[in-house]
Amino acid sequence: VQLQASGGGLVQPGGSLRLSCVASGSIFSINGVGWYRQSPGKQRELVGVITRGGSGNVVESVKGRFTISRDNARNTVYLHMNSLKAEDTAVYYCNAYGLGFSNWGQGTLVTVSS
Repeated sequence: VQLQASGGGLVQPGGSLRLSCVASGSIFSINGVGWYRQSPGKQRELVGVITRGGSGNVVESVKGRFTISRDNARNTVYLHMNSLKAEDTAVYYCNAYGLGFSNWGQGTLVTVSS
């Protein structure tokens, strides 16, 4: 399974972005896709997960601002980010997991700044 993340960029505080994670390869083997982020000097942290056949869930710190959705026809998982704050600045990664694997995309940079 290969992943391609995109959609990052520079956005002002209060703005919105939609990140995309396109999967290719053995799509049928994916049990779920997670979004993670890593800020400078910090460890990578989980943002949210969407499982096969289930709905997406995000961590408490972004609940009410971020949501996760998918488009099965496009093999794509989205991270919708609203009301962005400076502390959301990070490289965002998607991760696909299944039996015996956990694969990462290359990351996309989100910068929230005025």
